[in-house]
Amino acid sequence: MRALVYHGMKDVRVDTVDDPTIEDARDAIIRVTSTAICGSDLHIYNGSIPQPRPMVLGHEFMGIVEEVGKGVGGKIKVGDRVVVPFPISCGTCYFCNHELPGHCENSNPDHYGPEGGLLTEKGGALFGYTDLYGGYNGGQAEYVRVPYADYGPRVIPDSLTDEQALFLTDIFPTGYSGIDWADVKGGEFVAIFGAGPVGIMAAKSAWLRGAGRVVIVDTQQYRLDLAKKSAQAETILWDNAKDVIEQIRAMSEGRGADVCVECVGFEPDRDLLDRAKAVLNLEKGSPKVLEACMSAVRRGGIVTVLGVYATPFDNFPIGQFFDKGITLRGGQAPAQKHIDKLLQYVIEGKVVLDDIISHRLPLSEAAHGYDIFRNKKDNCTKVVLKP
Repeated sequence: MRALVYHGMKDVRVDTVDDPTIEDARDAIIRVTSTAICGSDLHIYNGSIPQPRPMVLGHEFMGIVEEVGKGVGGKIKVGDRVVVPFPISCGTCYFCNHELPGHCENSNPDHYGPEGGLLTEKGGALFGYTDLYGGYNGGQAEYVRVPYADYGPRVIPDSLTDEQALFLTDIFPTGYSGIDWADVKGGEFVAIFGAGPVGIMAAKSAWLRGAGRVVIVDTQQYRLDLAKKSAQAETILWDNAKDVIEQIRAMSEGRGADVCVECVGFEPDRDLLDRAKAVLNLEKGSPKVLEACMSAVRRGGIVTVLGVYATPFDNFPIGQFFDKGITLRGGQAPAQKHIDKLLQYVIEGKVVLDDIISHRLPLSEAAHGYDIFRNKKDNCTKVVLKP
């Protein structure tokens, strides 16, 4: 089959690789009909999250069931069109039973553990997301093996197109998790940092949960324009953190937002001073967006972190966290926990997901898709690949 393979930093190619096969009774083989490039893929592409060997990337995919193992039962069958949540989860362990599929005890046997260290004792497995997270080939390919296929995949009705359903894999459940962790009940002022796909999905989710005001912050005006159109959010163009924080406080009688959602992660847009600071501190990337969230949130408010943070940082503002009484939550989104409810929202027309797509490319042009997405060329916001 043809698949997008990571070969090293900024080196991805569409290669011919072996077809996947059933390896366990609970496996299924999916013929991929649509897949997407995620901002999290860029951390691997940039070399910021290490991957020493070639690997098929991609954790946002859907397609047609081609084969099922004997242990899958009747949960899915050959011919079903399914969407697959990005965490690989067994559905039976302690964490799966507590709706925490990203912490599955069984899917990542070689690198799992309670510590959550830099290169050791990681969480549950993820599709196409390095050997540290299970070493499973991902879905930017013509076919993919799906473990625990009796637990993860959901059948999509014929009334929905691929593009209407595709983002149930990751970015919609992830954006929703940032709002759910904040326990948004109605009327809250929600400030979202990052107008990429996850940030826009968080804004859509905030409205679904009854938020009173939603503001999105970003460094790119074209992304803010899309956020305003797609999510009906107010927007702030990031010039510097101090100005953004002051604007958010001015919108809230000086208090700050009730909820801040961090949707950028450890590789934000950085100037020369930011990069020099990282080198001096022996750090990878920057926590400056998270720090801005902690300043912009009100006392007693909630900060949720959806952007990836893969390394430690010195000078974390623990004193500010304590003095302001901030609640801080984050991590891999529990996609399986929310996917059925979110699918119903899509079916009922309560939310539209496909209006963020800027580029549709054949799988053969996947390397080009990575380039324009990473470098924000051609007003790129979301790339969907068609195998």
